[in-house]
Formats: sequence, structure tokens, C-alpha cells
Amino acid sequence: MKLLMHNMLSSMGLQNVTVGFPLKIVANEVKDISVEFDKKFMKRIISKVDWNALRDTAAQFGVKLPTELPNGNISDELLKQIHGALMEIEIIEGKLVCPETGHEFPINNGIPNMLI
Repeated sequence: MKLLMHNMLSSMGLQNVTVGFPLKIVANEVKDISVEFDKKFMKRIISKVDWNALRDTAAQFGVKLPTELPNGNISDELLKQIHGALMEIEIIEGKLVCPETGHEFPINNGIPNMLI
């Protein structure tokens, strides 16, 4: 599971959950996977990403991102750094934990099981 996918998931389907985001990652196996940088894709996807969740999650895996996403043009250097966080960190085994209920969703072979 890439951090891009993690940034789009929530546990809103659980009973009594009002936000369910961001899910906490407990990783047992993580791989760094090389993915070709696509500047156009990164510029399009960045507006769909919850920056605070990405920044905090990336820090968990040793990637330091700015406190706030700069307004206007984003440098190629920062886009590549964001690309590395979103696309190249792969959670192979572990679990996602609901921030409100503590319910755990397993991640097996890079696939999160969000079934309740």
C-alpha cells in the first residue's frame, strides 16, 4: 500500500465513527520501491491529498516534508520529495488503525483489507 492510497482511506464505515481519518499505520514490512517521477501527475494529485496527514505519515517513515504546502508554484525538488513519500514508500505487511475506535484493518501483500 502506497502512502497515496493511505491518504485516501478512512474508517467512516464503522459504527460511531465521525471522521475516521487519518488511519494510523503500524508497519511490519516496508519497502522503498523506485517509481518514475511524473511531474504532471504530481501537480494534479497534490490538490487531492490531505497535506497534514501526508506530512505526519511521511515523517513516520523518515521523510521530512514542510509544515505547510507552499502556495503557487511548487519547486521540482519538493515535488520529487512528495513523489517519494506518496509513490515510493510501500507498506507490504502491517495494519491500519482507526483513530476513533482502535479497530484494526490488516495490510497483507500491500493490500489493505477495509472490510468490516
